Order: sequence, then structure tokens, then C-alpha cells
Amino acid sequence: NTIYGFSHTRLSGTGVSDLIDILLMPTCASGEKIPSSHFSHDDEEARPGYYRVRLHDSGINAELSCTNRCAIHRYSLPAESPLTLFVDIDHSSKKGDWNRHIIQSQLRLISPTVLEGYRIITGWAKLRKVYFHIEFSAPVVSHVFQSDGVVRPNSAVVNGHQLLGWLQFALPQTSSQPDAQATSHNAALTVKVALSPVSIETARLNMQAEASSWNFDDYVLRADNQWNDLLQAITVEGGTDEQRQIFYTALYHTLIQPNTISDACGDYMAPDYTIHRLPAGQTYYSTFSIWDTYRAAHPLYNLICPKRNAEFIASMLLHCDSYGYLPVWHLWGQENYCMIGNHAVSILAEAINKEIPGIDAERCYQAIRQTLTTPHPNSPWDILNKYGYIPEDLQSQSVSLTLELAYDDWCAAQVALRLGHTDDYEFFMHRSQSYHHLFNPLTRFFQGRTSNGQWLPNFDPLQYGANGGNPFTEGNAWQWLWYVPHDIENLVKMMGGKKAFEERLDQFFTTDDRSGQLNSNASGFIGQYIHGNEPDHHVAYLYDYIGKPHKTQQIVSRIMDQMYNTRHDGYAGNDDCGEMSAWYVFSALGFYPVCPASTQYAIGSPIFPRATLRLQNGHTFTVIVHRKHPGDFIISRQTLNSQPHPDPFLSHEEIMEGGTFEVWMTKQ
Repeated sequence: NTIYGFSHTRLSGTGVSDLIDILLMPTCASGEKIPSSHFSHDDEEARPGYYRVRLHDSGINAELSCTNRCAIHRYSLPAESPLTLFVDIDHSSKKGDWNRHIIQSQLRLISPTVLEGYRIITGWAKLRKVYFHIEFSAPVVSHVFQSDGVVRPNSAVVNGHQLLGWLQFALPQTSSQPDAQATSHNAALTVKVALSPVSIETARLNMQAEASSWNFDDYVLRADNQWNDLLQAITVEGGTDEQRQIFYTALYHTLIQPNTISDACGDYMAPDYTIHRLPAGQTYYSTFSIWDTYRAAHPLYNLICPKRNAEFIASMLLHCDSYGYLPVWHLWGQENYCMIGNHAVSILAEAINKEIPGIDAERCYQAIRQTLTTPHPNSPWDILNKYGYIPEDLQSQSVSLTLELAYDDWCAAQVALRLGHTDDYEFFMHRSQSYHHLFNPLTRFFQGRTSNGQWLPNFDPLQYGANGGNPFTEGNAWQWLWYVPHDIENLVKMMGGKKAFEERLDQFFTTDDRSGQLNSNASGFIGQYIHGNEPDHHVAYLYDYIGKPHKTQQIVSRIMDQMYNTRHDGYAGNDDCGEMSAWYVFSALGFYPVCPASTQYAIGSPIFPRATLRLQNGHTFTVIVHRKHPGDFIISRQTLNSQPHPDPFLSHEEIMEGGTFEVWMTKQ
């Protein structure tokens, strides 16, 4: 119930917090106090491109909107109240977390209506430069700066590590306010904030390019139109109000990132901290939470905004050019090495296999090949090539790492075959089978081995690993048992055939034993299935591969019903830059990319009577559901373009050609 201010950069549902740059807080209090205010969600409004809240302690009505690179604030004041704007350059997430500290920062009052500065800060991204240019609709009449605890009342510029500022305004009194909800307010201050990772000069240019006007409502309208252009890619009809709200909130969350990180002039900072300029019309993107988003978010981009996904891939290639391999977790234009594997490989391979326009397949392949042969902490290829698997005594998280690298190798092999690189195809296909070495036929689990070939002692399939010190990453042996998305047919054979595989899946979804220390990412349980973390997201669809699609439909329906809602706890775990949301979007439509880099989708249980995808090639793909009763979620019959479609799969080509997928639902 407390607001401390409005900062200008955020991460959406990640397991680590960072950014949270340049905090502003309006107040009517005088003096050099750090302000805060009570508020109520009943006096708050939010929609894509607009936010409003009443600050109860001061009575100020605060409104926010934005462009790509600029924020727009409007603060409407009670009658005859003074306004102080608090500026906090020190504000971020927990100090000490990820060795976070400010290396240097600056506040400079350029004129009564312009404030500029920067901060250079460490954190999850090892070094970030944030430059800003701020303009006010009314002049500053007095100000006080504080540097590292020392008040500097007469300084127009301060430098240091902990910079604070208090700016006082004398606003003209007027009764004409555009905010209809603020009829008791008779003065307003508009604040425009432009950011840049490159320089103050390019921050100024960003404001000139995107925010030259002082018309706050015009920015709100423009942001609303931009979001409508994106969100109308999918139209759903019918269902409950809650289902539609969950669906469009999920679609919105999936599209919040990746983020523009280049300036309007095309300048961007590469991961080696050098400044480059893009050709006109191009954008450099960051915030690639790839270990999460390669599974469903990027496949969704390839359906509803493939041109944008091609731009994301172009940014990954630029990263590879300057860093030596494709990004692992890309934040503020830099590599933070979070999580395992190199799943930008999957994203590039998927785009090639699905023939996304604007992709240079050969250039992408060379980046893939370079990434999968250049050893680095996340991908010890020399160890993998020597032993055929990752031994736990040489590299921790060895089972999860071996499984995920095997999938990446399969992705590379498919592209190599497509482009005629036969020798590479054979090499990567051979390495994509490395998971075999860690499957113990006695326990029927993947288990950790040492470099001498011995199984690790005291195996407990319920014991959790985190991010080191255990063979499994953020899960246990049950949850990682199913991660062979590129070779499910062989995984079925390893389990003993379809019947044994089905029994094993049934056991997975019904075993409730919680012995062992739970990892903090384990949430959203159905048996040993955890929907609150990504490695299991495809498992509910595996019944399709053994001729039991009704069981997939049962589990998928249960997950959508139990793990998503419209409350503050609307997800079972971290949204992880839209991945949890993308799972829902796909599943609500009725299909899911079990093996993302393939062109196949497994069919689940669509929930809306009618859903239409407006594809960028001009076609539409419509899913129509016939359901007599609300509880009908099992498909009894399905057609594609009026022809019987008994297969529990759809291809990317079938969807992109447009048409109608029609299903009839029953209870059993």
C-alpha cells in the first residue's frame, strides 16, 4: 500500500531483479525528506500504455505514459499546493545483490526546465550505463542536490555514488485540466524523460525524435494504438470474462519484451562496450531471457509477429559478431550468463526451419556452428566431445546441461542438413544423442555420472538441484526425465514402449511425494509436474506421441484452469519475460510447440468457441470449438478445412496457409 516513486526500467517476471533506473516521486511536502505515499488499488488504473494512481498523502494524481525510449509523466495537484519533485539516482533493487553498486553518477540542472545525468552501475548485468535527459513543462524555482549524504544546496551539478535531488516548482493555477478524474486539481506538471545506454546527447536526440510534444493525452492515444496493432493479431470470442482477461493479459506480457536498446539515431552499445550505429530503419534489441522464451514465446512471435522476431535474431547475430557466440541471457545489451545451454541456437534454427522472412540462413548457421564449438562456462564442448556427456565432477548441473545441449545439437543438425553441410549434420546428430549416456535403465531416470563412468551414489529422484552443486537445474530427476523434445520416439523406446511410457507419465502426474528440499522455483504442482518453471512445460503434451491425446487434453485443461487467474498471484511461478504467458496463449488456442525448432505443434484442448490468428502473410487461421457443456474438454472429432484430421498434431505450414481447424468436444 506504499509507493516510493516511479522508475523507468523494469524486468517482467524474472527470477532476478535488476534495472529499476532513475526514480521520480512528486510530493507536496517541503524540505529534503525522502518521500513516499500510501495508495489504494481502488484509486488506481492501468492499461497498456497508461497508468494512473492517486497518491493519498499528497492528493497528487499521477499519470504515466511512454514512447519506445521516453517516459511521460503528468502530476495534477490539489488547489494551491506546492510541488516538489524528488529525483533518486541511487534507487535500484537490493544493494549487495549480485555485487550491485554504483560506479559513478551525475545530476546536472542544465536550465530551469532541463535536468540531465547518468549512472554507471553493476548488477546482474555486470556494467550498465544509463544516460537521461529530462524536461519539465514549468521551471524549477529552487533545488537542492545531495551527494553521498552531503547536501549541496547551491550546486547545479553533483557527481558521486548516491545522488538525490529535490526540485521545487511554482505551477500556474488553471482550471482547465485534461484529467477528468482530477476536477479538484488546478495545476499540473508534465515531465518527459528520455533514456539512452550510449550518451546524454543521444538521450536528447531520442526526446527530439519521439517526445517533442507536451500533449500528454496524445502520447496515451499513440501508445494505445501501438498496443492494439499488436494485440489484434489474435481475436478470441466467447469463453468467460476471466478467460479472456487471462488470455489478453498473457498476450500483453509476452509482448512486453524483448526491448529496444538502440537510440533513435541507430547508436547502440555492443556487449564489448563499443558504440556502433545501425543502418537506417534497424533496431537493436535486448532482454533475451532465452532459457525461458525459446520454448514458447519465440515460437509465438514466429506466428503473430515474424518480422519482429527476425529483428530479434538480427540483434543476436550482432551480439555474436562482437562476443564470439550467440547470447545466453542478454540484458541491457550485455551477457549475464544466466542459466544453462545456448538456446539462441534453437531460436535461429526455428526461424530457418519455419522460413521466417528476413532471415539469412547461412549467416545464422555459421553463428550456430560457432556457438556450438566455442567452449565457454555455459557450454563446455571440449568436455562433451571427450566423454560424450557432461560428467558431474567436471561440470555441475551435468544432467540438465547434457539434455539441453543435446537438443541444441539436434537444432544445428537440422539446419546443417537443410543447407547441405553434410559433415556438420553427422557431427551434430551424433552429439544430439549424448543424452543416452545418462539414462540408467535400472531406475529409468537420467542420472549424473562422473568422468570415470560411475553413477553418482545415493540417487534420489525427488532431490532438487538449484543452479549448481547438483546434476539437475532448478528441479529433480522426475522433472528432467522428459527433456528429450527432439527425440521423443526414442525416449518412448528407452522407457520400455508406449504402454510403459504412459504408465510413467501417469505416475509423474500423480506422485505427490515432496521429500527432499524443494527448489524455490518449484511451484504449480500436479504430482511431480511443476508448471511454475519451464523445463516441464511440454510434458503435458507428450501423451499425444503415444496415441493418448485425451490425457493431454485432460492435463492441459487442468493446468489452464488451476494455474492461471486474474488475481495478483495469477501465475504459478515467474512469468520469465512472457514464457509462462506464452504457454497459456498457445494452450488456450489449442496447440503447443513441444519441440520448438521443429515445424510441428501438438494439439491440446482449445478453450474459446472461436479464435482467429491474423497472420502477417495476409492469411487467417481460425480455431472453432463446438462444446455442449462447460466441462467438455476432450476432443471427440476434429477437421482441418472441413476434412477429417485424426492426427493429434498441426504443422506450421498448415497454420500459415490459413484455414479453419474445427473440433467437437465431450466430457469423456
